[in-house]
Amino acid sequence: MRARVLDQPEREAAGRCGPSQGMPEQKEPPLTDEQYAQRLAKMLQCRTVSQPDAYEDTEFAKLRGVMRELFPLVHARCERMTFGDDCWVYRLAGRDKTRNVMLMSHHDVVAAGDGWTHDPFSGEVADGRIWARGAVDTKTPLFAEFSAVEELLARGWTPPCNVWLASSHNEEQSGDGIPLALAYFKKHNITFEVVLDEGGAVIEPPIGGMRCTKCAMVAVHEKGRYRLHFTAKADGANGLGSAVKTPPAVRMAAVIGAASSGRLFVRRMNPQMKAMLRALAPHCTFPLRAVLGNLWLFGGLLTRLLPRLSAQAGGLLGSTCDFSRIEGDAKQCTADAMLRSVDEADMLRDLDALREFAGQHGVKMTVDARSEYHGPADITRPAYAHLVRCIAHSFPEYPAAPFILPAGTDARVLTDICPCVLRFAPIVLSAQQLASVHSADENIDVQAPGQAVRFYRNFLEFYGEDGIGAR
Repeated sequence: MRARVLDQPEREAAGRCGPSQGMPEQKEPPLTDEQYAQRLAKMLQCRTVSQPDAYEDTEFAKLRGVMRELFPLVHARCERMTFGDDCWVYRLAGRDKTRNVMLMSHHDVVAAGDGWTHDPFSGEVADGRIWARGAVDTKTPLFAEFSAVEELLARGWTPPCNVWLASSHNEEQSGDGIPLALAYFKKHNITFEVVLDEGGAVIEPPIGGMRCTKCAMVAVHEKGRYRLHFTAKADGANGLGSAVKTPPAVRMAAVIGAASSGRLFVRRMNPQMKAMLRALAPHCTFPLRAVLGNLWLFGGLLTRLLPRLSAQAGGLLGSTCDFSRIEGDAKQCTADAMLRSVDEADMLRDLDALREFAGQHGVKMTVDARSEYHGPADITRPAYAHLVRCIAHSFPEYPAAPFILPAGTDARVLTDICPCVLRFAPIVLSAQQLASVHSADENIDVQAPGQAVRFYRNFLEFYGEDGIGAR
């Protein structure tokens, strides 16, 4: 689909970015936490709820007007394109027009639902927090990304390379916004050194036995998603002899039990899991520090123990299979499932093992054509090290670590054109705030927007001329 070009940028160079040798303390803009909160509230008050297979523009148009009001320099200096109904892509030209970096988010939200203490679309500030649908997921990161560029432009900054800002209108529906942008990028041979999306945050430690109260978790991979359909019939149509004499529901139950337990699937300490444990090891208490710091010795033991200690941790070692629909009667039983996989080669072996097991029980398995797998980020790239340095600068008390995201983001499709797709929103979240995503009383601390703006300013301003960022 062809992009609609809405605004043409001014092409003048106006100053130079700071040196890439360090991150000195910056003079803060004359905005307080409360002022940032008031500006963010204007975005949160737009009810940009996305719906499957439907689009109504009223609230999205309202948000576009708010964006123009809040970020006039971004709109004056950037080329802006729209993909699909309302997926925004902004391009700020840099001095080296052959290199590209991207900050991205999404501006659609899920429906508010019931049980709210505060009006979900008011952006109310109360008890030191900002309450609204989208406060965490993800209008605060979006606000901070645009604010960072706006403030840098006000200083006369021109980036060393092209800076792109992207935001989808239907991320919550796994929609077509960013995939259409991807088609545009591929058509024009545009690739990126780094893409930074939402997906991680500063949250409570992922494992017990740590000395720190929170960790900055950077998602460097998303599990592949394979949609599976199972059918068991009672009339012998599966052609598997005596197996079909057992009632369809009984045979389906055997398949569901085996798939849900994960016992058919490959379990191993993959590179992303190793990187996470190694990053966390120095911040653990003894003896856990010794165990995680010597994975060459204890990796096998951890691979066996982690699934027993934590289903979430065990799911990072290999595929998981969750069933969403099970229906049947005496003649036929059907079920739908989602197989989420870490490694593509392991996933193909897991599919074969599950298909074989299902067949042994007279159950036919088919794979939906919408299934997808996207590769992990290359965390040996300089851009990842730059992100970790920015985290250390903004959140010095919290260690950074990579992890595998079980859920999905728009950024997953961009792995085709970027070797280092990272997912981290610079927001400190309590357990309650993290749980409020897609639930009632979604909220962030009032200081979070300003803190996120400063993080993105550092990330952009000190992204080096040579692409390796601050050293």
